[in-house]
Amino acid sequence: MTHRTLIKGGTIYSVDPDIGELPRGDVLVEDDTITAVAEHIPATDAHIIDATDRIVLPGLIDTHRHLWQAALRQLAADWTLGQYIDHMLLELGPRFSPDDVYVAELLGAMEAIDAGVTTVMDWAHIMRSPDHADEAVRGLVDSGIRAVFGYGNPGGPPADWYARDVTRVAERYFSSEAGLVTFALASMGPEFGPVEDTLSDLTLARELGIRASMHVGVGALGKQRSITELHRRGLLGPDLIYVHCNTCTDAELRLIADTGGHASISPRVEMQMGHGYPATGRLCAAGVVPSLSIDVVSGVGGSLFAEMRGTLEAERGWQHHAALSRDETLSELTISTRDVVRMATIEGARTLGLESRIGSLTPGKQADIILLDTDRPNLSPVNSVSAAITLADNENVDTVLIAGRVVKQGGRISGHDLRAVRGRAHSSRDRLLESWSGPRSTAASAARPRA
Repeated sequence: MTHRTLIKGGTIYSVDPDIGELPRGDVLVEDDTITAVAEHIPATDAHIIDATDRIVLPGLIDTHRHLWQAALRQLAADWTLGQYIDHMLLELGPRFSPDDVYVAELLGAMEAIDAGVTTVMDWAHIMRSPDHADEAVRGLVDSGIRAVFGYGNPGGPPADWYARDVTRVAERYFSSEAGLVTFALASMGPEFGPVEDTLSDLTLARELGIRASMHVGVGALGKQRSITELHRRGLLGPDLIYVHCNTCTDAELRLIADTGGHASISPRVEMQMGHGYPATGRLCAAGVVPSLSIDVVSGVGGSLFAEMRGTLEAERGWQHHAALSRDETLSELTISTRDVVRMATIEGARTLGLESRIGSLTPGKQADIILLDTDRPNLSPVNSVSAAITLADNENVDTVLIAGRVVKQGGRISGHDLRAVRGRAHSSRDRLLESWSGPRSTAASAARPRA
């Protein structure tokens, strides 16, 4: 029997050019699918979600997030890239048990849902054993989020079981693409190891028919001109996601565009850790509209609203700086709130190859939908819907649906015992940081029990 849900009387921000914005409208969901979007939909047999004083929009999409670090949140808030590599990847990463990974994946996905992120690419470069991979997938599935599980090597020469296990995970968990969790490869990329390792990763991903994501243009490492080298070897293509791109040349960005590639940017982490200035405007000029990502949840937190704001502020600041250096002033801004909302929705879907399923309120697509409460002091009254979306915070995320299922309502996540998950995360954190002498904030030190 078909289950019908009618989201009624909200401000519709569809991200679908044929539907546009409706000052007041309805969205009809049947089972897991959006079936109608209109000013008024009669549906007497449907469960009603009252969207009065709510903005109704597609769920946000994060295309590069390290969920495995969720129990260590805030730890990297004052770290450079070098410190992050030394302390998080090389010192703390090896301490993670499969259970630590499960707890972090579950908590991190709950954080994302709470913030209106309905889809995340989990860039899981913590696969230290097959058991780690199994627990990472289990955490994602148990959370109820839509995810792309990015199987990643933690760095260094791949273990002899690595490629076999990627294939095992693909066959065991992802024989069908119909589920909420799908599969990709998270390759460290040619700037963090021999180019031959990247070649092996891309060969494996293409044999499995999955996307591959890799870091490029990261600070001084970008001077290796990795995109140029990959192009010389004939490896660029539409199945690749290039993360960051800060110090890629304009010519390299055009190579990405010409070969149909996709970009994922994380302006807040990039500016903090020294990746180089965010490439947002240069990517757009080259013909690559980027998607947005949080990246290091242990550094900047999990709000994609904050990432939208950071993207706007960084690009606008750069354009103003460039104009002033020419003794000019800008007559208008070159990036809009509407642009970054698209980056956080439909462009994210396009980056992950899911644009036919999610990213807009389009009949026939999956019902990944969020409702933002505008009847709060930080947004009321609303005078620009796209600006209100970028200025929202987690407190405004009233309701979240993933594939038609309500996973947050009335501002509270459903289906999980948050107290129990938080308790497990505290225990994981305490064990991971036990006798660790690396840098941490005073607050983090105080939170740990004394011997």
